[in-house]
Amino acid sequence: MSPYYQHAGMTIYHGDCRDILPTLEPVDLVLTDPPYGLGEHGGERNRRRAGDGKTRFETPKHQDLGWDAKRPDAKTFEAIKAAGRIWFVFGGNYFADMFPPSSGWLFWDKNIGGDFSDGELIYTNRNAGLRKFTMHPFVDLRGGQLRQHPTQKPLPLMRWCIEQAGDVTTILDPFMGSGTTLRAAKDLGRKAIGIEIEEKYCEIAAKRLAQEVFDYAQSG
Repeated sequence: MSPYYQHAGMTIYHGDCRDILPTLEPVDLVLTDPPYGLGEHGGERNRRRAGDGKTRFETPKHQDLGWDAKRPDAKTFEAIKAAGRIWFVFGGNYFADMFPPSSGWLFWDKNIGGDFSDGELIYTNRNAGLRKFTMHPFVDLRGGQLRQHPTQKPLPLMRWCIEQAGDVTTILDPFMGSGTTLRAAKDLGRKAIGIEIEEKYCEIAAKRLAQEVFDYAQSG
């Protein structure tokens, strides 16, 4: 299959990861955020409120894309595990039946109140202690803009995840979304592959990869 985008060590494939994963060479790290199958997209617009009752986030509905309508099956997770020697999977508590026991879980502390969860669990198969990263989930959304994907993660969070994996040079995200994993990999000088079934997100990710590197250490 020809890549949708390929430049400077970054590659995007538009398609179903179940079809594309078997065609790829193994990577060092699989870092991904699969759909949980909870159907959280429902309603005309999804509003979440912070502890003071004010709306902090609003996103258009994604029912037309079938987003989060079904979680990946066991065969898909077997393909994911075969694709890399290290696995980092967001929402790992929803997929605990798919992976062996591990001591190396990561915890994203969202530092947020209201009706949000306190944080998110990330399964890893690394042999290490549990580690925590604290950051508000909307830190990247400057100027009041909406997320470009319903589960878009902060870029510093994804950079931290890659660093927790140690000496890795090749990274794969089979549920790429808007491309934050690839953007983080590029910023850290790693090579990365993303797979995304929705073409609109492939285009968003390609545009993000074309932007100059943003140095969070100098951003204040």
